[in-house]
Amino acid sequence: MTDDRLAPTRPFLAASVAVVRDGRVLLAARGKEPMRGLFTLPGGLVEVGETLAEAALRELHEEVGVAASVIGPIRPVEIILRDEAGRVASHFVIQAHAAHWRAGEGETGPEALDVRWADAAEAERLPTTPGLPDIVRAAIAMAEATR
Repeated sequence: MTDDRLAPTRPFLAASVAVVRDGRVLLAARGKEPMRGLFTLPGGLVEVGETLAEAALRELHEEVGVAASVIGPIRPVEIILRDEAGRVASHFVIQAHAAHWRAGEGETGPEALDVRWADAAEAERLPTTPGLPDIVRAAIAMAEATR
């Protein structure tokens, strides 16, 4: 059986979460391809029967050992990568969420090579997945508005 994510026949639905604590968002450097080593939000594929927010919180705990409470959705991000011949190599639709931090510092592991709490300016300087700095800014603004 092949992993359809590596030779997609359809887009994959995923969810991520921007956990805000003291004006900073938890970022994780991807441990796997595609985009291994780039900083992004913890997240992953939505399982059948799971809401987007539930998937985001589950992945957050599984990947980096952090607990949070979702404030609300930010916006979806589409990641479409192509191979040298121009064929679609991967296609993900990821719904980003903002959340308030509850517990955990963030741990590295197979899914996260590095973790760090970054403000919006630092997110601008890091090597990140597409659109991440805008999502970080939106999450911080949502968290400040709901405190």
